[in-house]
Amino acid sequence: MKDPRIEKLANSLINYSVALQPGEKILIEVIGTDLTLAQALVRQAYQAGGMPFVSLVNHTLMRDLLKGFTAEQAEAMTRWDLARMKEMQAYIGIRAAENANEWADIPSEALKLYSSHYQKKVHLEQRVGHTRWCVLRYPNASMAQLGAMSVEGFEDFYFDVCNMDYARMSQAMDPLKNLMEKTDQVRILGPGTDLVFSIKGMPAIKCDGLMNIPDGEIYTAPLKESVNGRISYNTPSLYQGFTFENIVLEFENGKIIKAMANDTKRIDEIFNTDEGARYIGEFALGVNPYILKPMKDTLFDEKIDGSFHFTPGSSYDDCNNGNKSAVHWDLVCIQRADYGGGEIYFDETLVRKNGRFVLPELAGLNPENLK
Repeated sequence: MKDPRIEKLANSLINYSVALQPGEKILIEVIGTDLTLAQALVRQAYQAGGMPFVSLVNHTLMRDLLKGFTAEQAEAMTRWDLARMKEMQAYIGIRAAENANEWADIPSEALKLYSSHYQKKVHLEQRVGHTRWCVLRYPNASMAQLGAMSVEGFEDFYFDVCNMDYARMSQAMDPLKNLMEKTDQVRILGPGTDLVFSIKGMPAIKCDGLMNIPDGEIYTAPLKESVNGRISYNTPSLYQGFTFENIVLEFENGKIIKAMANDTKRIDEIFNTDEGARYIGEFALGVNPYILKPMKDTLFDEKIDGSFHFTPGSSYDDCNNGNKSAVHWDLVCIQRADYGGGEIYFDETLVRKNGRFVLPELAGLNPENLK
């Protein structure tokens, strides 16, 4: 029997998130072995009058491929898949790898080739810039382990998060979007954190179920050379198969001049990928009321209620601060009282304290008003 929660999610992805129109082509890309959602998406795409195409990716097989990766391979793979992506008007990516650490022992130079060619050109530039896209995880035993839940418990959590009323959330985001677009200076205070930067003249983009599921953030970008101070992230981050913890970054005129973590050498290698990797491409506030703790999965962690993320690397085209990089690394800090608290000021006005919005016009984004 079909799970009605899966059909509901597939319908929402096709008709709301990417708004597939008759005659349009959509690429459905699956990382993992569970094809249940992909099958439902194909059915929904046909019902919408679209033309679905499917790509299956296996991270274990890719691990063997990348261990011997060459620049010639990277360029050829990029050229072929870029041509396919250019045919698409929409894209849905289902991420359900069975082992989140499968790429932990791939040589850093191979990962750099993959990110600077394939990821940058096919995904960051073409897919993000020229398709209506949505990326989501799909529940499996690996994700349940990351979330410290049973598989059944994680599935219930997942569908609560992914099938929430994103249209309602979108309306509640409007006052914050308007305020951010009027703001010049942002200051963030918290344990080990005193950071200042400007977002003057930058757009604020609502993430309300259109590009990610789960969703629940509003992002902008700091002016590239405006960031100064220090930030201490309190959320672990799984990146390129390694879990980074206790990340501390120090900035001077926009640039990361010092980076510390549980593997400082490894994190410096990431920030040395290219010039843009040491500058910030995104600043965002997380507001999803159902996501309360980190699980080392960016698509969930960056939406945590009471969090913000401050992202080294490339900015998005719809909020372009001029910084481009093969890196886009969403690093998260939770400011609720149970995580040490903190404050965010817009032009010296307190906007959020200990993860809760304090201005009356923003109260609709507090968790009790979104559930």
